[in-house]
Amino acid sequence: MDLSVLESPASIGAVAPAPLIARRPAQLVGNTPVLWIDEPFAPPGRGFHAKLEGANPGGIKDRPGLYMVREARRRGDLAAGAPIVESSSGTLGLGLALAGLTHGHPVTVVTDPGIEPAMVRLLTALGARVDQVAAAHPDGGWQRSRRERVAEHLAEVPGAYCPDQYHNPDNVAAYRPLAAELLAQLGRIDVLVAAVGTGGHSAGVATGLRESLPDLRLIGVDATGSTIFGQPAAPRLMRGLGSSIHPSNVDYGAFTEVHWVAPAEAVWACRQLARRHCASGGWSVGAVALVAGWAARTYPVGTRIAAVFPDGPHRYLETVYNDAWCREHQLLDQRPLLEPEEISEPDEHVVTAWTRCGRVRDPLGRQTAAKAGVR
Repeated sequence: MDLSVLESPASIGAVAPAPLIARRPAQLVGNTPVLWIDEPFAPPGRGFHAKLEGANPGGIKDRPGLYMVREARRRGDLAAGAPIVESSSGTLGLGLALAGLTHGHPVTVVTDPGIEPAMVRLLTALGARVDQVAAAHPDGGWQRSRRERVAEHLAEVPGAYCPDQYHNPDNVAAYRPLAAELLAQLGRIDVLVAAVGTGGHSAGVATGLRESLPDLRLIGVDATGSTIFGQPAAPRLMRGLGSSIHPSNVDYGAFTEVHWVAPAEAVWACRQLARRHCASGGWSVGAVALVAGWAARTYPVGTRIAAVFPDGPHRYLETVYNDAWCREHQLLDQRPLLEPEEISEPDEHVVTAWTRCGRVRDPLGRQTAAKAGVR
């Protein structure tokens, strides 16, 4: 590991520059730190660089929350003071609450009973209204049920605006600054590991990086039970990654490979990150760390791997970090295998544990299939 990439002058004895003073909370978004992660995910010297998006006020989706609202206002799609309504499992809700405070819009977050009570309280404290649907749609699950409720709100309130994070290209464009930050912090990046939910940050960061690093390899991380990469939909315990619908923002052609991770594996990784590195987060963070550690062990020595950690641990204290809750769901004491199962096609069979596939294609046939090259 080249420590000079990460160390600041303050860490080698110089006087640290005075931190910037924000005049508005939106100015706190971005310029998040990078942390080197090795054991127990990889041997010393063969770890990965974690981009800690939990350092934003609400997490990684502060970026698209602010950007989508700003662009909608610029285009005239969102009038001054008009309501914002969106479907969210929580993190984008925080970003939209911040955007609402910044630009003067009331925000309604449509969610479902799986949202953590702490997240409901936090969203409410930030001034957002939380509307929970009562039942999952028989075909599209909770996400389709939530989106149908959003449509009801839009029909009832003239001038209300939905950013539609699943299909809005502004959700992708919002992550170009994150790519620029990674380039400034790390210089060369060979492999990017990113969770996939709406598809926004994997597509946006990879596109931005490939303008300078055309040979970048992108590893997608999904949840078991998610339909994004061609698996059948199933009930999902994990929040924040995966989907029961097919967002058009997912750039299938950009991925080198995809991994599916199960809840117990993500819990193990989250807790190891907290214990060993004092930096952790939720389901997406654990899943990404597990896969990034595998890449650090598998790719040649000297490969520079960056992983995006979308949030911090606070909303998961009663789930991922709660022993009683984890025991109830049989998630404790299940150390993952060192290697994922391998399948040759994304729909070869139903996966229930950590699994890797080197072929990535749009299950709806909207984009040309992309096949991984040989490492």
